[in-house]
Amino acid sequence: MNPVYEKLMKCYESVRAKIDFVPEVAIVLGSGLGDYADNIRVEAELDYKEIEGFPVSTVPGHAGKFIFGYVNDVPVVCMKGRVHYYEGYPISDVVLPTRLMKLMGAKVLFLTNASGGINPNFKAGDFMMLKDHVSLWAPNPLIGANLDELGTRFPDMTHVYDEQLQEIIRQTAADCGIGLQEGVYVQLTGPSFESPAEIQMLHKLGIDAVGMSTVVEAIAANHMGMKICCISCVCNLAAGMSANPLTHEEVQEAANTAAPLFKKLLTESVTRFKQVL
Repeated sequence: MNPVYEKLMKCYESVRAKIDFVPEVAIVLGSGLGDYADNIRVEAELDYKEIEGFPVSTVPGHAGKFIFGYVNDVPVVCMKGRVHYYEGYPISDVVLPTRLMKLMGAKVLFLTNASGGINPNFKAGDFMMLKDHVSLWAPNPLIGANLDELGTRFPDMTHVYDEQLQEIIRQTAADCGIGLQEGVYVQLTGPSFESPAEIQMLHKLGIDAVGMSTVVEAIAANHMGMKICCISCVCNLAAGMSANPLTHEEVQEAANTAAPLFKKLLTESVTRFKQVL
C-alpha cells in the first residue's frame, strides 16, 4: 500500500474509533480566526495529538483540534488550527487533514486564511473571496504515485473554487452588509514574510493577496472531488506597501478585529450551503 495512503487510513481509523459524527461541511480556520469554533453547537472535540500519526500545528494562534458539531442545522467538522509546510512537515502531511475530512464525509471545504494585501485597493481588515489561486514554491501535493483511491492522476483546475458557493457567499455578504473583495491569492512557503521585490513581482503577475497556506489544501480537495470556497482576511498590507514592519502579532490582531463580521459571514454562508449539499 502507498505509505501516504496507509498513513491517511490509519488516521481515519483512529478518528472513527473515537468519533462517529458525519460532517457535510469542513471548515479550516486561519490565523486569529480560531475562536469561530465557539459559534458551533459542539457534539465532540478531538485533539490532533489523539490521532495516531496526525501532524500537529506548532504555530501560535492555532489550537490544534477538530471540532464536530452544527452551524445552525448544518453538520460540520472544523479545524481549529492548520498545519503549514513551513513547519517542516512533508507536503503529504500538510494536506492530510483535508483528505481526512473528506473521508469523514465532508462534501464542501470552506477554507479561510490571513493574508497580506497586494491589490492597492485593499486595506487591512478586508475580506477577499478567492476566485482563483497561484502556487509558488510549495510542492504540489499530488507529486508522486497517484492515490487512485482518492482521485484521478491529472485533475482539472479550471474551477477549483466552486461558482455556486461563490455566488452564495457573494449574496450573503450583500444581505449582511459586509464588504467583500474578490481576487487571486498566492501561496508562498513562508515562514518569512515576502520581500518588497517579491511583492512587486506578484503585483505584476496580477496577484491580489499573499499567504502561506490554502492552495495546497485546495489542490488536494479538488483532487478528491470536493466543492471548495475560501475567504481570506487581509490582515496587513504586504511588504513595501506600508512603512510598518510585518509581524505575526499584527496579523492576529487584525484577524481578531475582523472576527465578528467574519463569524457572521461564515455562519450565514454555511447555513445557505444546504441548498447545494
